[in-house]
Amino acid sequence: MPIKWVVDPVHSEIQFKVKHLMITTVTGYFKKYELRVETNNEDFTTASGIAFAADIDSIDTNNMQRDTHLKSAEFFEADRHTQLRFTGRTYEKSGDAFKLSGDLSIRGMTKPITLDVEFAGIVVDPYGQTKAGFTVQGKISRKEFGLQWNAVTEAGQIVVSDEIRIHCEIQLVKQAASESDNNVSQVEKLAANN
Repeated sequence: MPIKWVVDPVHSEIQFKVKHLMITTVTGYFKKYELRVETNNEDFTTASGIAFAADIDSIDTNNMQRDTHLKSAEFFEADRHTQLRFTGRTYEKSGDAFKLSGDLSIRGMTKPITLDVEFAGIVVDPYGQTKAGFTVQGKISRKEFGLQWNAVTEAGQIVVSDEIRIHCEIQLVKQAASESDNNVSQVEKLAANN
């Protein structure tokens, strides 16, 4: 019987980082998201059923004008493409860490990506919940996903880099058997909508 895990959003962060004018880095977050994972054991060597979705409208870069621009048709086109989705295909050990490969869908375009995953371990919190921790990192080209907007300064400097760095701190909560049964359809729904 697979073990079901869901994200604890209070103790997790989904970040993206992009170079501005190629001299500083701007960090953004997705504030609303879901992540569900299935395993056959608790050491996550058999992780499967990995389904993630983030609401584009929840983008937060600490600047309302920039957030509005990111949600516009020049970037994510949030009114037509409401979510960013990732479905994991393989999760394999690579040295002391893991490689997570899967399909990322942004703005109606789906591309394969591979992410580096560091598994921090499993603990039981003060409330008796079993928690697992991970750091997930990777890079994508925004233009490959249709985020084509570009601008150049008078001096010829690129305003926004093509490369987007992904950095996530993830805490998963093990679900009790009854909760797991209720979440099966949600995992399948997330994967089916990708």
